[in-house]
Amino acid sequence: MSIPSQAVVVYPLILVPVLSIVGLLFVAVLARSIARHPLDNEAILQITLTIHRGATTFLAREYAVLFPILAVVGVLLALGDGLVAGLSFVVGAGFSILAGYVGMQIATMANGRTTLAARRSLGAALNMAFSGGSVMGIVVSSLGVAGSFLSMFGTLSILHSPEKALVAATGYSMGASLVALFARVGGGIYTKAADVGADLVGKVEAGIPEDDPRNPASIADNVGDNVGDVAGMGADLYESYVGAILAADILGYWFARQHGIADALLAVRYVYYIVAAGLMFSLMAVLLVKLLSRSDRFSPESLLRYGSIGASVALVAASLPLSLGVFGDMKAGSAVTVGVVSGVLIGLASEYFTSSRPVAQIALASKSGAATNILSGMSAGMRSVVIPVAVISAALLAAYAGLGMYGIALAGVGMLGTLGISLSVDAYGPIADNAGGIAELTGQLPVVRERTDQLDSLGNTTAAMGKGFAVGSAALTSLALFSSFAQAMNLPVLNVLDPRVVAGMFLGSVLPFWFSALLIEAVGSTAMLMVAEVRRQFREIPGLLQGLAASDPNACIAISTRGALKYMVPPALVGIAAPFVTYFLLGKEAVGGLLLGATVTGTLLGLYMANAGGAWDNAKKLIERSLGGKGSLEHQASVVGDTVGDPLKDTAGPSLNILIKLISVVSLSFLPLLMK
Repeated sequence: MSIPSQAVVVYPLILVPVLSIVGLLFVAVLARSIARHPLDNEAILQITLTIHRGATTFLAREYAVLFPILAVVGVLLALGDGLVAGLSFVVGAGFSILAGYVGMQIATMANGRTTLAARRSLGAALNMAFSGGSVMGIVVSSLGVAGSFLSMFGTLSILHSPEKALVAATGYSMGASLVALFARVGGGIYTKAADVGADLVGKVEAGIPEDDPRNPASIADNVGDNVGDVAGMGADLYESYVGAILAADILGYWFARQHGIADALLAVRYVYYIVAAGLMFSLMAVLLVKLLSRSDRFSPESLLRYGSIGASVALVAASLPLSLGVFGDMKAGSAVTVGVVSGVLIGLASEYFTSSRPVAQIALASKSGAATNILSGMSAGMRSVVIPVAVISAALLAAYAGLGMYGIALAGVGMLGTLGISLSVDAYGPIADNAGGIAELTGQLPVVRERTDQLDSLGNTTAAMGKGFAVGSAALTSLALFSSFAQAMNLPVLNVLDPRVVAGMFLGSVLPFWFSALLIEAVGSTAMLMVAEVRRQFREIPGLLQGLAASDPNACIAISTRGALKYMVPPALVGIAAPFVTYFLLGKEAVGGLLLGATVTGTLLGLYMANAGGAWDNAKKLIERSLGGKGSLEHQASVVGDTVGDPLKDTAGPSLNILIKLISVVSLSFLPLLMK
């Protein structure tokens, strides 16, 4: 690639933070518009406030556990890489917390209002739920762009060294990764323990509907949707976004240096042009979806799909002329295009396996019982991995052919380039789910629950698509970060015949399984306590099942809170400690194998669990709508399958993409210091 010594066209870099500010102002306007809709139904208002208080209380306790760990890591990073790197770590952690917290606050505002909107029409409910989800999507992408820009160019103005600025940016990414892991793990344990407990006792044993007010775990389940699927997901995608930007920053700078470019930051600036363009197109797509949702001429599926695809097409159209203007050719734009197209293909594959023929097959298999339901879902999940892996492999080869590892990093950025709209689509799902729960808890007309269930079913599909994006980008980003690690550790070649490398690959390959086992066991152990508590209340509170007495939801909220806080630390420590233990026992070659092994199996396992869980959930909803209905034998079988899939798709699966990037960032930040 013949990169010029300076940009062919100088684009104003100041537009990057300006667009971030515009995005945050848009979020403020959107939040205010949501708040203007009054909660004029007393029952819905009280349930909404209860969910809000429960979610806020849990986050406060979760952060109390997290802050000491962040303080220790921040101090160690400051001692090793300098005060600016330590401060950058704190900023990354703070922005990640802020993104999840703001998204959760607005989601709890929007869920009851979505229930009220569903009383009017499906379009009104979609508009409100999507507005709440858009706050999460735009605040995450805006803070991600602003924080990454600050960690790179802000520290550059202080340190006057691109190499030191990149080290500080690595600290920023590590802060985001650490918060994301705890938020995803803690929130995932909370929400799925409540969900599994509520389903197994309420729907299977007692035969009462989902989110029935007689079920004391219903409120905890709805609280969990906000702390896990909103706050946890926001921190998760924020970490994915800034990790992809960091990898492209590092590899772009060294690519320019290796090619003798006088302005070595040329390739770094291109990364920010791309993410700024993606943010701009996401804002436009959000506005378009909100505008069209007011009409009944468009189905929710088509609006959300074409909003996401339209933003992706616009980003491709912008990345090529930007590449031509900066570099004089379109190779960088082609690498971004590879990532965008790959992300869309992975998303469509996830959509197929969580909404089409595989879901119908799982529903039909439920006629024979829970065992065949689970077997069919496992098969669908395993088959769903093939297309995304083939796409990721092709993307790696295509992106590398033009620009080497920098091209792969750009493909990762392209895959998440329109995160603003894709996360908006993803985050609307939990809001729709909560709206359905509130409708049931407050005794709304059946048509209200039907509308929210339709949105919730679509939300399972969009969530699987979002997780596919996250896992796919994690694979590309982890490989790019591995390249930076190998360079920093003086590992020009990783010899697969070296027994240390092979041992490291085996250890890395088993790490996602061990990590997932800890999470699934945590959900199971907490769910057992939840089941016992729900059974106790059904047994000991006279008239509860007859609707003549009130349940005690606070006891169930306390069980989920204690379980999440108790079990969320060990899995996180496994991910942090693995690179250090491997380095001290087997050396840097084994760490290289560890990172590769964890990336491969983490990608496969993450895709499998996300898609299998989404398929089981939608199969249950399909049976509820048309094949047997609620209370039938096939419905009971599908509930069992759904509860098996819950911790896979909402706890272990989405945490894996954080794990494989976290161990890469930890290795890149600390191990070169230990070697020196």
